[in-house]
Amino acid sequence: MRTQTCDGTIRCPVEACLEVIGGKWKGLIVFYLLGGTKRFNELRRLLPGVTQRMLTRQLRELEADRIIQRTTYDEVPPRVEYSLTEFGTTLETIIRMLQKWGMEYLDEINAMRQEDPAEGEADNAVRLRRAHR
Repeated sequence: MRTQTCDGTIRCPVEACLEVIGGKWKGLIVFYLLGGTKRFNELRRLLPGVTQRMLTRQLRELEADRIIQRTTYDEVPPRVEYSLTEFGTTLETIIRMLQKWGMEYLDEINAMRQEDPAEGEADNAVRLRRAHR
């Protein structure tokens, strides 16, 4: 979903970035493609929980944003590979910073749980409420 003003421009640079890599799957797709070219089913295995339809949609949006490129090989059966474009590789610094922050966050959460096991139970209750929405 694209959030734009009436004249078609995106409102701010942070919003523009989040439009490209925000959401549950796009950032992860870019992260895995940093490791090299992947086929569709490789990405599906790396992203448990993503449906085929959603993965296809996210890949198409990233392709439209010129972050990834789709290469089709004229073989039987047809082979399709996805890789980052040169422009897409410029996201590496951002993705690596998110990875670093995520590791620090998980360390912090785990430390809190060890100090107070009731925190872990509260986290589970929050997850259950989100799952039932």
